[in-house]
Amino acid sequence: MKLLKQAASRARQWLGGLMIVENMEMAFLAIRANKMRSALTMLGIIIGIGSVISIVSIGDTMRKLFSDIYKDVGITQAYISIMADDVRASDFFTLEDLKRMKEVFGDEIAYIDSGSSASGEVQAKQRKMQFNFQGINEGYQKVQPMTMVYGRYLNERDILAQKKNVVMEVGSAKKLFGKENAVGSRFRTAMNGSMDEYTVVGVYKKEMNAFQALLMGGNRDTGAAFVPETVLVRHGDMFHYCHLFGAEGIDMEEFMNRILAYIARVKRREPGDYFTQTAIGQMRDVDSMMRSLSAAVGGIAAISLLVGGIGIMNIMLVSVTERTREIGIRKALGAKTRDILIQFLTESAVLSALGGLTGVALAAGLMGLGGVALGIGVVIKPTVVVLAVSFSALVGIFFGIYPASKAAGAEPIEALRYE
Repeated sequence: MKLLKQAASRARQWLGGLMIVENMEMAFLAIRANKMRSALTMLGIIIGIGSVISIVSIGDTMRKLFSDIYKDVGITQAYISIMADDVRASDFFTLEDLKRMKEVFGDEIAYIDSGSSASGEVQAKQRKMQFNFQGINEGYQKVQPMTMVYGRYLNERDILAQKKNVVMEVGSAKKLFGKENAVGSRFRTAMNGSMDEYTVVGVYKKEMNAFQALLMGGNRDTGAAFVPETVLVRHGDMFHYCHLFGAEGIDMEEFMNRILAYIARVKRREPGDYFTQTAIGQMRDVDSMMRSLSAAVGGIAAISLLVGGIGIMNIMLVSVTERTREIGIRKALGAKTRDILIQFLTESAVLSALGGLTGVALAAGLMGLGGVALGIGVVIKPTVVVLAVSFSALVGIFFGIYPASKAAGAEPIEALRYE
């Protein structure tokens, strides 16, 4: 008896599978019989799904781009500055303060400097150009890797001896000296109130695609270079910022709390008197904003799916009317109400799913072309594609329920009489 029940169950499953295949074939035959009408019906779904996929993909791509930018600048990077109303001279930082902080926190601080910078006009022979100079300490290249194409990087001796040496960006070197290999070339500029001559000891290159360069901003007509921190800030000088990088993998929130507690104790202040800005905090804020914006715009675009669903309902009602006699013949031959209902729901779902697949392909193609044009990797998550196609099929089923119910409820005799 048990074997007979199992055999009967398998037979029902097999027959059910055959019915699904048969309904799918009938759905494709109906779509092919009315190609233009089916294409126009799918257009709303194509536009809706294509818009949703494109917007979500743009959001995910932008999030990845920002994430890559923050990884390039260092997600453990942080700035600390005084923000109290009653600022005292002792509240500012000195090079001695930074040295003591490095000693206290040891390897937890991967790098620390004053965040010093300067800008001004430089002159090399007859050429003049605006430059931005960043003061760095020994070990900066470990936390901010870059490709040295000519010469060397600034070393500890340059820092300690306050050498007038410079490491210059390759494009800036070419504009100022007319050549990329500017090692040994010299220029004059005023820093710290005095006009001095500086020597280029290295030329570096930072790889960025066009879109990243646009997001990073900056004036292409202004040069970029690194100088020893001690050229801009001398021992005993006071400055506003403490610029540091935490060790890789460190919990920056907990680490910054300990740093602030230490500074407040040394400066006889409260931790809240100092303002902190971390790269990982900024990255979270940007990511959250991009996710919310993408969801909001994607939701608005999804409204077009409603329009597409109404179009499917309309065409399915027309189809039911046109095929009334066919329904009557099927019922007269023994088709059940459920069979007719499933047939038209399948056709509605197939019509909508095809529109969804076409929309996905269109969106993927356009996003791919855009990515190639901008030189960036486009992010299209498979889960989003699966959800979009599944959702489009559900839209077809939902809006096909009424037409399918109308077809299933038709009386065989009346259907056979219909002309």
